[in-house]
Amino acid sequence: MILVTVMYPAGAESTFDLDYYLQKHIPLLKERWSAHGLRHVQVLRGIGKPDGIAPDYQMMALLTFESLDAFKAAGKAHGREIFADIPHFTNSQPSLQINDVLQ
Repeated sequence: MILVTVMYPAGAESTFDLDYYLQKHIPLLKERWSAHGLRHVQVLRGIGKPDGIAPDYQMMALLTFESLDAFKAAGKAHGREIFADIPHFTNSQPSLQINDVLQ
């Protein structure tokens, strides 16, 4: 299993439409990618660091896929559509990281 972390940077100039993200983007992602091995989606909103300063990332999505090949297949099938939707809810560019799930 792998976990794809999608992180949207925070910043004074960044915008983020949470309603669109939760009501349109995440359902689109689930609809398109579930058939390609997407098993679970968790959405996190950054609220701060332990010292009270602003978070580095305003939003994160944790996407669990059955395998790296499944993630690649999902991206090939619908990645263009998913990434083209990003400007509808934010002006930031997400950072993606692929992680092995060890436990």
